[in-house]
Amino acid sequence: MSFWDEWFKRFGRRSSIFGDIDRMIEEMEKEMAEAFKDMENTMPEDMYRERRLPDGSVRREYGPFVYGYSVKIGPDGKPIIREFGNMKPGLTGEGRAPLNLTERREPLVDVIEDGDTVKVVAELPGVEKRDIRLKATDHSLTINVDNPTRKYYKELEFPEEVDEKTAKSNYTNGVLEIVFRKKRRDDAGTEIRIE
Repeated sequence: MSFWDEWFKRFGRRSSIFGDIDRMIEEMEKEMAEAFKDMENTMPEDMYRERRLPDGSVRREYGPFVYGYSVKIGPDGKPIIREFGNMKPGLTGEGRAPLNLTERREPLVDVIEDGDTVKVVAELPGVEKRDIRLKATDHSLTINVDNPTRKYYKELEFPEEVDEKTAKSNYTNGVLEIVFRKKRRDDAGTEIRIE
């Protein structure tokens, strides 16, 4: 018997004092139960585990499910909104799941642009330094962590071109910091000789 079957068995019965309202609530509960069962069937294997209880029954545990966003004001005065987590709202409709679940979490990342540097700060709790893989180009950075207990993945674009060879990184207490120097642009131009 699934969790939802148990729930209906326990809480699904109501008195008929409210008539139509009770039927509407019952229909909503059934629709929600079906939606959760559909989600359960499409969930990646790493998102749930089964645990045997002392009485011999088996209980399914789900998660971790993480979703959030950070908001900051950019240098132009406009807000910059960044999502993070492993579950994001999806477009609902026929054949589409209401949530997009992935086994890899998108870490909370902040990009800080200063005079001649670009600093990336990423929260990667619960991983060891040796599990973190970084790949940078002059336009982007990819953060990848893949270990048995935690998986993170993030691709981000830099606000300006950086010199990836100047990268310096540090990982302490679950926080990764990487500092890049911006590519120099000589605005003086090149002198052209007239022949």
